[in-house]
Order: sequence, then C-alpha cells, then structure tokens
Amino acid sequence: MKLVLLGPPGAGKGTQAAMLVEKFGIPQISTGDMLRAAVRDQTPMGIKAKEYMDAGELVPDGVVVGIVCERLQQDDCRDGFILDGFPRTVQQADALRQTLSDKGTLLDSVISLEVNTESLVERLTGRRTCGACGKGYHLKFDPPGSDGRCSVCGGELVHRDDDQEVTIRNRMDVYHQQTAPLEDYYRQEGLLQAIDGMDEIATVQQKIVSVLQAG
Repeated sequence: MKLVLLGPPGAGKGTQAAMLVEKFGIPQISTGDMLRAAVRDQTPMGIKAKEYMDAGELVPDGVVVGIVCERLQQDDCRDGFILDGFPRTVQQADALRQTLSDKGTLLDSVISLEVNTESLVERLTGRRTCGACGKGYHLKFDPPGSDGRCSVCGGELVHRDDDQEVTIRNRMDVYHQQTAPLEDYYRQEGLLQAIDGMDEIATVQQKIVSVLQAG
C-alpha cells in the first residue's frame, strides 16, 4: 500500500500515520521528522531548512524531493509506505509520480484530513516540549504538573518557534496557497479521499481504514 496523507499543520497526520504503521506494517515517511533531524544535527541542509521552518514557510522543493526520493529507495519501502507531509506542492507531486513511475508503481490512495483553522491554532499554540527529556505536553489537553515543569524529569518546558501563533497562521496561509491545490490534483487522479479530521483520533482512524480497505 502506497499512501499519502494530506492536511494542514496540526491536523493529526503524524498520529494517524503511526497508527497505520501498526496496522499495515509499512513505514511512515515523515519529511518533517527528517528535516528536524537535519536541523538538530546542524547539517548544511538543516541550517538552511531551519530558516524556512522558523518563518513558517515551506522548505524548497529541491531539498525535500531529494530527501524523499532517496528514502523511497530503501528496502523497507518495497511493500509500501505512508508519506506524511509530502508532497506539499503540485511540483512535488509531479516529482513523486515520476519517481514511482520509474520504479513501475503508482500511489494507491491519498487521504486528506479536513480540519477547522481556529481549532488548529488552539491545538498548536498550546503545545510545550520538555527541553531536557523531550516529553510533549499541551496546556489544555495534556497539561504538565502544577509547577509548570515536566512531570517526568522536572525540566523546563519550551514553546517552539514554529508553535507561536503568528508563525502558525503564516503556515496555514502557506498551506492553503500552495498545498491545498493538491486536493484538486489528486481528485483528478481519482485518488483523493476526504476525512473529517476534527473527530476523535480513534474515529478518524476507523474512517481511514474503512476507506483504504474499501479501495
């Protein structure tokens, strides 16, 4: 199964992809994770990518496409994969289709998680991460201890640059301008399946699995 998950930042793509990995036994390929690793390791690409990520802008196609195409050549992708956060533009979708075509295969389905912008802003601005152990929290939905520090190690919580409201709204604008056209692209390909991403996590998962099994 070769699957793409679409949706704006915070729509739950990563959560749903992880659950699909467990169910179908194929790897999740998250460009966000790969880019953050490069930023953490301060590679030349990571340093450049951080400039775009901190501003809430998309990392240039040339960087992202190269990373993903190399990843798809690895052995664990032979039976399928779940692309989370890629493609983000029609140009990237064209590059992906060409890469798969060269391997003699095609995508099986594209799931688009539909969500409300204001709900996403609330969801993302409330996120905090422990600077010491990396545990994640949410001020409303999964709050830390009463002292406002990590309940695991007592570390100080960090509000990431890309979880600031101004950055988030900019990311939403970028998404709707550049990524939303992918819905039309994949609709014309007969691959798009829209799912309400505002439901409970388990409900969203059930809907996705039903769509994939029906296809």
